Amino acid sequence: MNSNIVETVIGAVVLAFATIFLVFAYRTAEVNIGSGGINLSASFDNVDGLSVGSDVRMSGIKVGAVTSQTLDPKTYRAILKISLDDDVELPDDSSAKITSSSLLGNNYLQLTPGGSDDMLEDGGTISYTQGAVNIQDLIAQAIFSSSNDSKK
Repeated sequence: MNSNIVETVIGAVVLAFATIFLVFAYRTAEVNIGSGGINLSASFDNVDGLSVGSDVRMSGIKVGAVTSQTLDPKTYRAILKISLDDDVELPDDSSAKITSSSLLGNNYLQLTPGGSDDMLEDGGTISYTQGAVNIQDLIAQAIFSSSNDSKK
């Protein structure tokens, strides 16, 4: 009978530690995609390397996250929906560019604020966008352009 009580107490302690660990992991992972702030959309030619949950940064600081990606069936452009933090106000002439944190790093959406006095409202659209640059295409272009120059 004593061993059953000891096993029960040990099991309860293990469950308590597991719960504490899960709460800590949830809070540090910042899993609050799409909550609070304003929701915006932007249209891109190419969103390679960007996925739902990717960072949205301004001046290198995370200010939001990508909440969805869809394809516009009429224009065949990628439509990104993003959610920004409550305290971020974005001028309506701001631009969005997909860039990477390093040569092999993850891509993120870089916002550059414009100079307008009018701010984007919830549900607004960022008009000025630049899609992802494919590094393989750039390398191939550099190789083939240099080989064409040497033949002349």
